Amino acid sequence: MTEFDVPTRLGRIRVRDVGEGPPAVLWHSMFVDSGSWDRIVPGLAGRRRLFIVDAPWCGASEKSAAAADIEACADAAREIIATVGDVCGAEAVDWVGNAWGGHVGMHLAAVEPERINTLVAMSAPTRPIDRALRRRIGLLLPMYRVIGARGPVWSAISTTLFTDRTRSDDPEAIAVLRRGLRASGRSMIPAIRTAILNRTDLTWAAARITCPVLFVTTDDRGEWTPEEAREVAATMLDAREVTIREARVIPALEQPGQTVDAVLDFWAQKAEESPLPATTADS
Repeated sequence: MTEFDVPTRLGRIRVRDVGEGPPAVLWHSMFVDSGSWDRIVPGLAGRRRLFIVDAPWCGASEKSAAAADIEACADAAREIIATVGDVCGAEAVDWVGNAWGGHVGMHLAAVEPERINTLVAMSAPTRPIDRALRRRIGLLLPMYRVIGARGPVWSAISTTLFTDRTRSDDPEAIAVLRRGLRASGRSMIPAIRTAILNRTDLTWAAARITCPVLFVTTDDRGEWTPEEAREVAATMLDAREVTIREARVIPALEQPGQTVDAVLDFWAQKAEESPLPATTADS
């Protein structure tokens, strides 16, 4: 494994490079960092060269940028993909994004389709947040600024991300969340504004995406149900949905086995239909 930094308009972004094969970029969900992918890395790294991103304000990435929006994140993703191309000689990547990362991938796939071979969007609603959630987050942020990710703030975050079973029986998943929050500190606030409060309706993006898309949903996230994802997929050129059981927002953490199977099956099916171009490393 190696690591490198990519300069972007949202600051310096840390990227881990692990695995072999065509390149895939992984961008995580809100409140965690790139460590949230670690449980599925062994299952994917034999099929893809994984470029695992610490999103702006998170993990080892720079934390000085002002809050932005998904379009700005897509601009940063464009720089990451260009750097990946310099590293391995590929002009496009497979994109795997969870929530925040799914939204970034959808935006980029819609506006620059030549950069994305396939898109996996996990737990990533295409509509903006509703008023009730916006109001709850509006109450949460001042508390977060004062006390950090403790007490009622911790309770709200962990309950939003994880099922009851995970919170009671999976201390390792809880530790991943705590480490991500600790690494970001108060810098998580502009990330929250960027990825949640400033998230816009991405229905327009879904309508424009031409690459194959897999929506990975869960059976315990009320904001984005399997039925809703299938309805959106039915309007798209080449999209489908798969449901991960006993998970809420981060299936790669709560159900890594199911998640790996879903992604690998999707990649394998797409490879049969349209083989990916060779990279410099493959030549």
